[in-house]
Formats: sequence, C-alpha cells, structure tokens
Amino acid sequence: MANSQKARVAIVGRPNVGKSALFNRLAGRRISIVHDEPGITRDRIAADCKTGEITFEITDTGGIGAALDDAFADQIRTEADIAMESSDLILFVVDGREDLTPIDSELAQILHRSKAPVILIVNKIDDPKVDNDAAVFSALGFDSPISVSAAHGRNFDLLVKAIDDQLGTLGFTPIKTDPEAKAEQEPIKVAIVGRPNVGKSSLINAILKDERTIVSDIAGTTRDSVDVPYTRGDDPYLLIDTAGMRRRTRRDSSVEVFSAMRAERSIRRADICLLTIDCAKGVVAQDRRIARMIMEAEKPCIIVLNKFDLYHPDAKFRDRLEILEEEMREDLFFLNYAPLLAVSALKNEFLNQIFKSIRRIKKTANDPIGTGTLNRLLRQAIDSAPPPRKRGKRLKLLYCTQKRSDNPSLIPSQEYLLFVNYANILTHTYERYLEKQIRKEQPMIGLPLIFKMKSRTVKLRKK
Repeated sequence: MANSQKARVAIVGRPNVGKSALFNRLAGRRISIVHDEPGITRDRIAADCKTGEITFEITDTGGIGAALDDAFADQIRTEADIAMESSDLILFVVDGREDLTPIDSELAQILHRSKAPVILIVNKIDDPKVDNDAAVFSALGFDSPISVSAAHGRNFDLLVKAIDDQLGTLGFTPIKTDPEAKAEQEPIKVAIVGRPNVGKSSLINAILKDERTIVSDIAGTTRDSVDVPYTRGDDPYLLIDTAGMRRRTRRDSSVEVFSAMRAERSIRRADICLLTIDCAKGVVAQDRRIARMIMEAEKPCIIVLNKFDLYHPDAKFRDRLEILEEEMREDLFFLNYAPLLAVSALKNEFLNQIFKSIRRIKKTANDPIGTGTLNRLLRQAIDSAPPPRKRGKRLKLLYCTQKRSDNPSLIPSQEYLLFVNYANILTHTYERYLEKQIRKEQPMIGLPLIFKMKSRTVKLRKK
C-alpha cells in the first residue's frame, strides 16, 4: 500500500564518524558543520533529500556516547532517541578507518530493538582496495554493510538505491508534483538571528510547542544553523535557528567562527530575518552589527523584542510598549523599515504577531508600488528638494521601474532601477531622502527599498 507521507530518514552514530558529511552529501548542500572535533552536531538538523526516486527528509543527529565536557551528552542522546523513534529508516554510520568500538556495539544493540529498518554504512572507505576492511562491522548483525566515502561521494549511487529500495518496501513512492503547485507550497525561509543567549532557540520551541532545539543558558549552545520545517494554518515555513554571533575578537574556537559564518549565510538565503533582541538588557554593539548584516544583505526584517516579560514588569503595559519602542528606534535607527514586536518566548506571549507580520510583509512585497506611482513620488520628492550639485552636475531622474530580482524569493526584494543622467553623483544622504519620501505614502513595512542607478551617459571621471 502506497504511503502518501514524506519518508523520514535519520542518521545516527557515535561522534566523528562522518554523519554530518554524509548528511551534506545527501542534502546536496553544506548545512551541517563538518569538523574533526567530536560532538559538533548537537541538534537534529533536517533537510529534504531528492537525490533518488523517492524524496525524503534526512535528519542529522548529535553523536551518541560523546564524552563531552559541556554537559550536553544527555540532551544529545535524547535528540537522537527522538529521531530514531520518529524515523521510517535509520542510517547507522561507523568509521571504516577505525576498529569496531564498544559504543558502536552498544548502539547496534539499541538499533536492533528499533521499529525502523537499519542500513549500516561504513564511512571513510575512500579506496576500493580497503573495501575488505568493512567486513569487521558485519559483527554488528546488520545485512550487507555499504562502504562509502562521504567526503568524496564514493558508492553514493549504491547508497541512494538502497535507501530507495528500503523506502519502497515500506510503501513510500515517488512524489509527483505539479510545478505550479510546488511553487505555491514552497515554505517561507525565516532566519532567527541575534547575538548569543537572547532566546532564539526558546523562541522556536515556543512556536513549535516542542523541544526540538536544545535550550540552555550557556552562550553558544546552537552551533549549526538548524532548519526546522513548520506549518502554521495553511502556510508552510522553514525556521532557521542560527548560532548566536559574537564579535570576531570574542570567538574562542574555529567551530564558533564556522558557526558565525553559517549564520551569516543563513541571513543571505532567508526570505525574511527575525532580528531577536533581549529587550530586558537593551541593544548592544553586537545587536547593531547583526542588524547591519541584515541591512547589507538587503533582507526583509522584523525586530523581535524577546523577554518583554522582564522589561519594567511593574509599569503599565502601554507605557512599557511606548518606552521600549522609543528606545529601540533610537538604537536601531538605520533599520527603520523593520516593525518592532514585543514578545515573551518564555511565557508564550504575542508570538502570533510574528506570523501576522510575515504574512503582511509577504503580501506587500508581492504587490509592489506601480511604476506610475513610483515615478510620481520620486519626481515630487526631487521637485520639493532638488539634489545637490556634484562636480558641477545635478542629478536628473529620467525614469524608474522595478528591477527583476536575480534571486527569486517568496518575499521579493523591492529593488528599483533608476535611469538618471549620471549615476555616480547620487549621494547616500539624498538616496535616503528619496526613500523617506516614498515611504510617507507607501510605507512597505518590513521591506528594504533598494535603488540601483543606470546612467544614460558614461560615468564622470574621478578628479
């Protein structure tokens, strides 16, 4: 009997056997951090795998049996147990360069009691000459181990076929999708970003009403950018829980540097960013740096003021909101297009406002300012306050139209191409003035307004 649900496949194994490399290879992109320090992956990280005939969700888990020094071993084991319990198929990964270990044997005993079938994968077999080295793992009691090299992609065609065959036996079939319907079902990618310990993972857990990501008061708990599929009503989302970004001078390990780089990439691939601020502590320099990253990436943004329950809790509600908004607008003046939302992840308060804002921003982005209206607004702004002369020349607007984005998104950027006499004489100050005048009539809350200039003549030479 065919199964209409998407199959779920979990990768498990002890630390440093190459689970994350295997995950990245199957997912077709680098999502999990690959590093030779045991215990890097702590959360369940999910992504769709479309390499074979049957599309499935692949989940990377924390290493089981890790002797970690930061008190996360029990939580990692819990995460892996949840993944195994909720999976249709388990990929059990061992290290083909090492001998069979007691942790491998213990984990094999646990997996033999699992309801889901298990495929044993012997990783790090880079050369066919050492294929026989995988025979020692037959002692674990699983049928026909598959030797692969996640780093080089060796034998991945065999692995994908084995996964397809096993899922087919379980009743899963290739999912046929209408291209137009697929576009409608594409989830909005929401990156939750901020400095460490502002409550990003707590915010996701409150939204999910689940403990899918590890929550701790130790700064830097989330090292990977964790992709969490989520549906609210009829709307699909992909929540991206990113590592907290500290100042470069305070990053105390190469793993933390990689985590920050991954968080920065998550901003770039997101449809919208939730800049999470601990409003009880106020805006600090690193909050402003992250805000500028979002602005420079030209991403739609919502500023989520978390821990509102701790912000002047004895004052009147409306007074608290007014004072908080005034403080935040002053501290984050350059991100003035982003709406401010006060929430409490701990008390599960006002979270629905986040998704109302996302839907509103998406609707606005897909109903941009008309060309005629935009040209009228810009000409009115220029007539009211003509641009300053620069090197004897004054900027003249010939025409403006919306620019087609090079990076398609469910929340498209508001990018406009201005045809002018000389593109290189537009000052940043005057550009901000034009934006302000447009927003008076068309606020476009949550959306950056991006101007691209095109000269009708060659650029002036620099003197």
